Amino acid sequence: MVAHVHAGLSLSTWRRDPGTVVRRAVTPAGDSTPHVIVAESETTGVPTEWPPHSHPMHELVWARGGTLTSRIGKHIVTVPPGFGLWLPAGVVHGGRLTAASQLSNAFFAPDRTPVQFAEPTSIAMTPLLESLLERLRRSDLDAGARVRTETVVFDVLEPADRQFALELPGDPRIDTIAEALLRDPSDERGLQEWAALLGVSDRTITRAFREATGLSFAQWRQALRIHQALTLLSEGADVREVSERLGYSQPSTFIAAFRRVMKVTPGALSLRG
Repeated sequence: MVAHVHAGLSLSTWRRDPGTVVRRAVTPAGDSTPHVIVAESETTGVPTEWPPHSHPMHELVWARGGTLTSRIGKHIVTVPPGFGLWLPAGVVHGGRLTAASQLSNAFFAPDRTPVQFAEPTSIAMTPLLESLLERLRRSDLDAGARVRTETVVFDVLEPADRQFALELPGDPRIDTIAEALLRDPSDERGLQEWAALLGVSDRTITRAFREATGLSFAQWRQALRIHQALTLLSEGADVREVSERLGYSQPSTFIAAFRRVMKVTPGALSLRG
C-alpha cells in the first residue's frame, strides 16, 4: 500500500450515512508519554467519520459490534470484527465507523517498538491480544507489569491470514465509474452503458480497470460490493437482505461472490462481533 493521499478520489465520494458525525483525530504525544503503548477505547453511538490525517505514532485500530473502513491513498481497507488495522506512523488515512461500534486503538512509540510493519496491515485481533491491550488501558499498572504486558503484545502481534484492501482506479478515464459505485455499490449499469455515458469504448473501460487495479470492471465492482457487504453484515443484516441491497439476484449468488473474493462464506468471519 501507499502512504500518500491520492489527489483524485476523495472521502467525499463515500456514501455518508444519515447522522454521521465528523470528528478530528487526536493522537497521544509520543515524546511526552513514558509508555511504549497507549491504549484507548470508546463507544461512538453514531456513524462516525475522521477526515484524512496522520499520526506521529504507529496505530493499531479495531472495532467490536461494527465495522471500520479506512481510506489510504488509492486503497479502501475494510476492518471487520476480529481484525485490526496497523497504520505506520505518518501514513495519511481517513476513516468511517458504523453506528454503535466500540472503537479501540493502541498507539505505539516508533522508536521503542520492536515490531515493524512497513505498510498498513490487517492484524489478527485474537482474544489474547485484545485482553493484553485492554490491560494496558488500566491506570493502576506498575512499571514492571506494564513492561511485561507490552512485551507479550509484541510477541503475539501478527498479520492476519487475509487482507481486506481494495485498490481504487485513480484513472481519469474511469474515476466517474468508481465514484458512482462508491456512492451506490448496487449500481447495475454495465460496460456498454458506461461507455455510452462517458463517450468511450467498452474496451477502453476494460483496459483502464485492468491497468489501474489488475481487475476487470466486473471483478472490481464485485470486490467493492463485498467490502460493503462486510459492513452490512456487521450491522446485523442477514444474507438475503445484503444480497438484495447490493443488487444480487438471489442470496446464493451473493454467497458465491463473497466466497470468491474472501475465500470463506459470510458466516465464517463471525461478522456480528
